Amino acid sequence: MKSDTVLARGLAVAGIASLLLLAGCGGGTPSTVSPPPTPTPTPNPTPTITTISPNSTVAGSAAFILTINGTNFIAASMVNFGGSAVATTFGGSSQLTAVIPAASVASTGAPAVTVTNPAPGGGISKPISFTITTLTPPTISNLYPTCVPAGGESFPLQIAGPYPGSNFVTTSVVRWNGNDRPTTLSGINGLVAQISASDVAAAGTAAVTVFNPGAGGGSSNALPFAITTGTVGPQSIAVDPAGQFAYVASLGCNDDSEGYVLMYTINSTTGALSKGSTVPSLDYSPESVTVDPSGKFAYVANFGDDYDSDGSVAMYSINATTGALTNTGGISGDNGTFCCFDSVAVNPSSKFAYVAKGGCCSTSVSMYTINATTGVLTSIGAIAAGGIPASVAVDPSGKFAYVATTGDSFASAGNVSMYTIDVTTGALASVGTIAAGTGSNSVAVDPAGKFAYVTNAASNDVSMYTIDATTGALTSMGSIPAGTHPVSVAVDPAGKFAYVANWTASDTDGSVSMYTIDAATGVLTPTGTIATELSPTSIAIHPSGKFAYVTNSGSNSVSMYSIDSATGTLMLVGTIGT
Repeated sequence: MKSDTVLARGLAVAGIASLLLLAGCGGGTPSTVSPPPTPTPTPNPTPTITTISPNSTVAGSAAFILTINGTNFIAASMVNFGGSAVATTFGGSSQLTAVIPAASVASTGAPAVTVTNPAPGGGISKPISFTITTLTPPTISNLYPTCVPAGGESFPLQIAGPYPGSNFVTTSVVRWNGNDRPTTLSGINGLVAQISASDVAAAGTAAVTVFNPGAGGGSSNALPFAITTGTVGPQSIAVDPAGQFAYVASLGCNDDSEGYVLMYTINSTTGALSKGSTVPSLDYSPESVTVDPSGKFAYVANFGDDYDSDGSVAMYSINATTGALTNTGGISGDNGTFCCFDSVAVNPSSKFAYVAKGGCCSTSVSMYTINATTGVLTSIGAIAAGGIPASVAVDPSGKFAYVATTGDSFASAGNVSMYTIDVTTGALASVGTIAAGTGSNSVAVDPAGKFAYVTNAASNDVSMYTIDATTGALTSMGSIPAGTHPVSVAVDPAGKFAYVANWTASDTDGSVSMYTIDAATGVLTPTGTIATELSPTSIAIHPSGKFAYVTNSGSNSVSMYSIDSATGTLMLVGTIGT
């Protein structure tokens, strides 16, 4: 009985299993499976604004970018300005930017700035007010520059106003004698206007104002801008190798302005100069101007100042027909170290240039290669000098260079640093120093490369040297008296005469000391002096040997002289302003 019961149960179980199997193979109705529940979306956070920038403008301003800082920003956040949605850029969870159109700030008011995050969740931030104030007339306090010489190029004029209170806006316009000039906003209290060459073609005074258009705007106070008859404080003069043009490096239109380079054409018969174009020297206090032996390029060494500039060399190409200069760039000093540039010289091949850096900090000579096409200088390093360099000269063979140096004061003992020149690379190699007088400041080599001469402004004499043709080393021949404070020396192209410009004293007439040169020994013999105008600074001789030119810094002029070919005596032709 027990076994029958077990058997019956087994048959029953087997039957149920068969029924289930048949159902799973389509023999019955299949069971239904429910899909998983849809997850509930994470709600967006409610945004918060902490700051906006800017937080105000004046009515009538142009479109601008508003930066919104806060929390809980998302990619779909939207900025509202005055109740209207504006184009919004997501910058992260804590920053948005929005473009505010000009129409939204056309009139005064305090539109609310909010940020909206969309559903689910989300919401609108608490508003922050943006202030649109009434446009008011601007105020100007400073111009830079404050003057230019007549006949100059176009230039950017910087206009500054008090801070705060200038009331400059993007629509502010600089007016030159009441006429609008192209203007851009520079900072919150500055404008820059482009002044054309025709605006400064003639000497006079221009009135500079700033005008804010629109209701509540108006014109500022006026500041005068001087257009001077010329530049002040000419420092150096150079004549091109063909004798067609002369170039003068000058301080500018006043003692605080950047310098200029003036071009003159030369009358080949009389030697008289005629003033031509004027270009900026691109820095303060130009000290020296040099024309390369090819006549294609000119270079100006700018001393700079202790506040805005550490000195530089400005580079120019020369128009062969007109003599006009075109700037091709500049090489600046070492910012913060006040390395002033005093003098620049080019070797006879026009491949290399050398710059005496001194007066402020440096006791070195910088070396450069010259691009034959553009004239642009490329540094190849610097070499130490035996003091503070004041002047550099290269001998006619291009094998040697000489630098007149002095000490820390006007009365310091000077010397001449001597170098050989690698004719392939242009690199200088020192061959020592030799003593000069006190206050050494100018050096020249005669055209044959046999003799060198150095002016000594404190000892009022000229040091004379012979040059070793193999080593370049100098041997002293002693010194000869000059006038008071000799500052520049030049030798005529034939090597027969030498001339020294004597500063004398500030704002008094100077002089030129004249000398003959012994062809065998190089010794100078005085032949007299001739007066210049106030405070001469530089002398140059025409390539023909027929004329000489002296810059007079105290009288803002150039003295022109003819040269007696037999005696070397100078005869005044006239003067011309700078």
